[in-house]
Amino acid sequence: MSFGKEWAELKSAASDRQTAMRLNQLEPGGGGPGPQGDLEMDHQDLAAVGDAAFKLRQRLGTDGDHAKASTHEAAGSLKQDFALGAALSTVADKWHDQVGTLQDACAHISNHLDYTQNAHAGDEYWLATQFKFAELDKGFEEGAQH
Repeated sequence: MSFGKEWAELKSAASDRQTAMRLNQLEPGGGGPGPQGDLEMDHQDLAAVGDAAFKLRQRLGTDGDHAKASTHEAAGSLKQDFALGAALSTVADKWHDQVGTLQDACAHISNHLDYTQNAHAGDEYWLATQFKFAELDKGFEEGAQH
């Protein structure tokens, strides 16, 4: 089997998998009733996840590069005599980059959950205010009819 043929088969299989993985989608033009409002959010759960993400980010900052100095020192020593030294240096640099990426992801999660919690609190306040105004208006309308 040639490489070109293998590549074509792999692309075809990947395409088939992507098509098969289209879940939770409505057929064009179809569909039923809209969402029923079954999503519930617990502020304590959001706060706990955000706090865990924040703490993980802090731990990655202190513990993620724990062996950085010794790894670079070993890489420097080995570079003179072995190709392994350069490879070890590359691995250490890649590790450092990946730790930074994880820290960024944790910060994004923590910040997003803080934002979401505040946005929902603001929405709830606005809705509660609107219902109070609606009741107030209803009271004035009833008074005007009598």
